[in-house]
Amino acid sequence: MAPAAKKLKSAQTVSAKIKGKQRADPQPSSRFKLVAGSYEKLLYGLEGTIAEDSTFTLKPIFIFPAHVSCIKAVASSPHGGKWLATGSTDEIIKVWDLRRRKEVGGLMHHEGSITHLSFPSRSHLMSASQDGTLCLFRARDWAVLRSLKGHKGPVNGIAVHPSGKVAVSVGKDRTLRLWDLMRGRGVASTKLGKEGELVRWSTDGKLLAVQALSNIDIFNAEMTLLHSIKHPSRIHDIKFCKRVENDSQVLLVGAEDKKVSVYTFKDVEDPSNPPILVASFVGHGNRVKAIDTLVVAIPSSSTTTVISTVSSDGFIRLFDMSHLGKSEKDIQPVAEYDAKGTRFTCVTLADQDAETPLTAGKRKRDTKDSDDDEEDEDDEWKGVVPLDDGDGDGETEGSESD
Repeated sequence: MAPAAKKLKSAQTVSAKIKGKQRADPQPSSRFKLVAGSYEKLLYGLEGTIAEDSTFTLKPIFIFPAHVSCIKAVASSPHGGKWLATGSTDEIIKVWDLRRRKEVGGLMHHEGSITHLSFPSRSHLMSASQDGTLCLFRARDWAVLRSLKGHKGPVNGIAVHPSGKVAVSVGKDRTLRLWDLMRGRGVASTKLGKEGELVRWSTDGKLLAVQALSNIDIFNAEMTLLHSIKHPSRIHDIKFCKRVENDSQVLLVGAEDKKVSVYTFKDVEDPSNPPILVASFVGHGNRVKAIDTLVVAIPSSSTTTVISTVSSDGFIRLFDMSHLGKSEKDIQPVAEYDAKGTRFTCVTLADQDAETPLTAGKRKRDTKDSDDDEEDEDDEWKGVVPLDDGDGDGETEGSESD
């Protein structure tokens, strides 16, 4: 096992801040949207449907050049939200109305490539950049609520806790930083001893995974190192996912070995019981670059979880999580789309419906339902207000506990 990382100073604040009621999941639908970005600057949109006989289909609904440079990140707003955000090495975040399939505009607050995007709620967007900052935007008017500073170098990845109250980030400075989203400030940091490339919370928010090259370290909320996984090949994405048949969870790992490996935990709190590799989602002919998951409904039946994967082989593939645990260890895709050699970099799954073609043009102001998603936003976000720290620049530096 790799040596334990130094615990976060004031680490007890992590578990304290994330306690409380978790957000309720939206009612699953048998229709969903899949959006993927590529090195070739192209944005692909697919519509997924599930028939009563559990047949999955992927239908292309749009493809166009969304940026002037490589697309590095894509995210969709949760809980029936309508927003899509894309980030690029052109240093711009593009925002799209996924319901109308219209471009809203560009957010140009960062001065470096966009490395990660995440919607902590359906009316707030978080971004990370190589300029060393994280930004929190409000979807009502896309104002910058907070510009969080603390990393001494590029930020590689961020993860918002399921409660929406805190976030963690990793960067080239080999540190993991904790951010209080209710107050818009940094509260603690720890040295990892290596450059974290990705960070992910488990579905219940009790575990934290940090990925670096072919290694994954699993921590609890108190930042105690529980397990270290040495994967056989270079890792490009990781994601926790619940099993379909119960509330236990697995860790999905997409890597250079052209598949998504599935790790399970017998007793995650027991360091003597390491994660076990139990199965693989296969079918790609090149590295798996990104993974996303979404709970969907099977008509006249129950629910399942779909797993979307994109690869440098030009394929978008869809897998059914309910196939895990059956006789086959190598699980085949239930649907796929061939983009003819496009080198995909990122993917997101959205549960919204849309009815009109997506066009890459300027969006005229239409206030009819512009605030629909914000009216019933969780009360906890009402404490996040536009920032003014007295110097007129609209920014603050996250407080440190170094």
